[in-house]
Amino acid sequence: MKQLKELNKSSAVDGFSAGLADDSDPFRWTVTIVGPYDTPYEGGLFRAELVFPRDYPVMPPRLRFLPPIPWHPNVYGTGEVCISILHPPGEDPHGYEMAGERWSPVHTVESILLSVISMLSSPNDESPANIDAAKEWRDDHEAYKRRVRRIVRQTLEDA
Repeated sequence: MKQLKELNKSSAVDGFSAGLADDSDPFRWTVTIVGPYDTPYEGGLFRAELVFPRDYPVMPPRLRFLPPIPWHPNVYGTGEVCISILHPPGEDPHGYEMAGERWSPVHTVESILLSVISMLSSPNDESPANIDAAKEWRDDHEAYKRRVRRIVRQTLEDA
């Protein structure tokens, strides 16, 4: 709750808004992220759910787009975001990430949301959640941008 109050006080942060999904549950938030300027996602309105575990801030929350963003290298088909800072702390069992890139209790909701905005601007195609989107991002960037622009238009029609 403290982080939500701080987040809502801060007028310096653009590109997202957040609030409780249900006033009786401080562990489930609704988030809206505005697609970042000068990216294929520019102007889109992407809704997401941020769910905090009971042992937060020791363990990271989960962020899931609702409805799922259907075409991004770092978003699973379920809408769940796959970025390093949302992975549990410690060593990566697969060796893709250094421990310092993973979750740490010093992260805040603001740093998570800024990381997601950065992910929209610069996908990581090295360890993708959506292999087909990553392949198109690498091999046919213009086709990727056209597809994403259609998705952005849909988010505005659904808003």
